[in-house]
Amino acid sequence: MPECDSALSSKERLKAIRGEIDRIDRELLKLFNERAALSLEVGKIKASDKSVIFKPLREKEMMDKLAEENAGPLPDDHLRSIWREILSSSRALQRPQNVAYLGPEGTFSYFAGLEYLGHSARFHPCKDIAGIFEKVSSGECELGVVPLENSLQGTVGASFDLFLRHDAVIEAELYSRISHCLLSNADSLAAIETVYSHPQPLAQCGTWLRTHLPNAVLSPAESTAAAAERAATDPRSAAIGNCRLASLAGLDILARGIEDAEGNWTRFVIIAPAKALASKPREHREGAEKTSILFTLPDKPGSLSTILDLLAKNKVNLRKLESRPLSGQPWRYVFFTDVESDLNHPRHEKLVRELGEQCNNFRILGCYPMGPQLDRVPGDKDGSEGL
Repeated sequence: MPECDSALSSKERLKAIRGEIDRIDRELLKLFNERAALSLEVGKIKASDKSVIFKPLREKEMMDKLAEENAGPLPDDHLRSIWREILSSSRALQRPQNVAYLGPEGTFSYFAGLEYLGHSARFHPCKDIAGIFEKVSSGECELGVVPLENSLQGTVGASFDLFLRHDAVIEAELYSRISHCLLSNADSLAAIETVYSHPQPLAQCGTWLRTHLPNAVLSPAESTAAAAERAATDPRSAAIGNCRLASLAGLDILARGIEDAEGNWTRFVIIAPAKALASKPREHREGAEKTSILFTLPDKPGSLSTILDLLAKNKVNLRKLESRPLSGQPWRYVFFTDVESDLNHPRHEKLVRELGEQCNNFRILGCYPMGPQLDRVPGDKDGSEGL
């Protein structure tokens, strides 16, 4: 009888807990709708304002404060995931948010944008990175998700070059850890005759492929998403891509974490049209931790060292420096630089003026918070496609 009493007591307690959860859910629903109503009101007030709704500094400040006040047991990363979707909904209620990305649906760029900007954004695929800049610069899309560099493959040169051709600014950055999976409807590895993927994953999974699928034909595709589409039509084939691509393409995951090298991350930036911010001066707000700048220099000895000396004298830490060929001017170069400081801060007004005086052209691409590292794919280890 004691065991029966214990079982009955557990069932009664479970029933009571579920009832309490239902009560809390109803309270949350009410609060979420109250918040949504306020977001709609903000949208009405801002109806004539064509500036970008996405405010990464404000959102980071909000989430950092919530994390600081979080007493648990809800983990901070769960809290941030929940609030990313709340903020995504809030932005969409104010005004539909169109986001351009390197498509098609199912690429690593798509999943990075989805996780950072949330499911309430409207994502528009582009066939190449130039298309992202074009949609953003024209105002067709309010934001764009652009791959900038990879921890193993280095910079995505096309992305840097396009900042020279388009008047776009960087609003935010994020780092995405990308792991490769083998996706297929085959019954086993032995049944696979062809493996499709973007050339980068095929190369970065070479050791695994030679070990486990030595006789399979490796066939390059324009993207991991396109590779998955091909694999879905042939049970004797497989694709390499993001594990979340499996459900989109109707494929099973035969193997996870098949990349040869660990520690691969892709840095993405969120770009916005500069003209959407030009109607009013960009006011300084606390929270920006990085600045990206673009500049060209006079062709004379010491011109670059002068720039570096100015940064050092003002105790501004240099995070990245890269030169790219200047289009239409053989053997001339443009420099892209990331510094660990907010150059929009009033204390740097003199520095920015001096930098501009030393350059032929000087442009601040954006001041923004250091990006989060998005790493929430269960069962995966480090890896990279890069795009």
